[in-house]
Amino acid sequence: MLPRMLDSLLGTVLFLVLAGAVTAQAPPASPKAPPQNQPPPTIVVRARSVIVPVTVKDSHGQLVGDLTREQFRILVDGVEQKIATFSSDPVPLSAVVLLDNDLSQKVMPHVQKSLTTISAGFGPEDEVALVTFDQFPQTVSDFSFSNDLLFTKLKRLELGTHNDQVVSDPTTAGPLINGQAPPSTTGIPLHGSDRYKKQNALNDAVFQAGQMLQGRGRDRRKIVFVVSDGNNGGRNTHTYEQTLRLLLDSDISVYSISVVHTVPVGKSLLQHGESELDKFATNTGGDTFYGSKEEDLERLYSDLTEQARNEYTLTFAPDDVPPGRDYHEIEVRVRRPDLAIETRRGYYESAVAAGR
Repeated sequence: MLPRMLDSLLGTVLFLVLAGAVTAQAPPASPKAPPQNQPPPTIVVRARSVIVPVTVKDSHGQLVGDLTREQFRILVDGVEQKIATFSSDPVPLSAVVLLDNDLSQKVMPHVQKSLTTISAGFGPEDEVALVTFDQFPQTVSDFSFSNDLLFTKLKRLELGTHNDQVVSDPTTAGPLINGQAPPSTTGIPLHGSDRYKKQNALNDAVFQAGQMLQGRGRDRRKIVFVVSDGNNGGRNTHTYEQTLRLLLDSDISVYSISVVHTVPVGKSLLQHGESELDKFATNTGGDTFYGSKEEDLERLYSDLTEQARNEYTLTFAPDDVPPGRDYHEIEVRVRRPDLAIETRRGYYESAVAAGR
């Protein structure tokens, strides 16, 4: 019995020794091969393209929404371009609502009563900021998707007015006798004016709105929504040209409701005037409407945002354009007669090359 037990014990010990030797001499495991189906890293390339929002209306001023890609043509400095992308789908808005805070006593009450209905023109996918301006722009609320917040801000907002009466300079207007100016034999008129001196800095207000919109996504339509009498004082920090360049470089359109134009209510200004407010709209592919009564304004607010949201969106990569210049003129044509086209008037090559 004892010899068998010793043989079994020796066999077990020998097996363990041999197994340990094999384990010690085994080569290290090879590293795991990388998975063969792993996707390569994503490389983001910003396309060198120009965004062209286009509004098309019929002879009655109604939007035309049934045009196809093949019916559009884009020309740059007279050279036809290939349309890279085309869409007629509604686009969410990024908007700065810019309210003139120095309207006349005649107009201001109508604008004041209509303010809350501005919010009705925006949907849950739109982001809106609110700014007032006179001599300086002032941000009331930053961008928000909350329509309730916009409604509340508009409801609490109290616009100012200016006095339409004579404003004289008391230091140079001359002496008074029993509250009346003495007769003058020199014929030199007294200092003062029979009109209110507007100090509105429209360029600066639009420029600030443009800066606020600059960083919003290119997948959104960026607009400045202006309600104003269009007056522009002489104390702007930024020129019209500087402001327009910012708007064009950032793909921003200006849509304005003018409260002083004498054109049919609600009709688009197909023959744009010479005011800078009109020119901002004309050159950026926006539009200008007129309305001064509360009921007209309430309707135009929704019309304006509907038009901005439902524009056609075309893009092109500039090709074979004349060299040696930075600004290039854009012309959009459609292959259907008797239609009015509103679009941006040009772009800057340096902005496109920088991928802005």
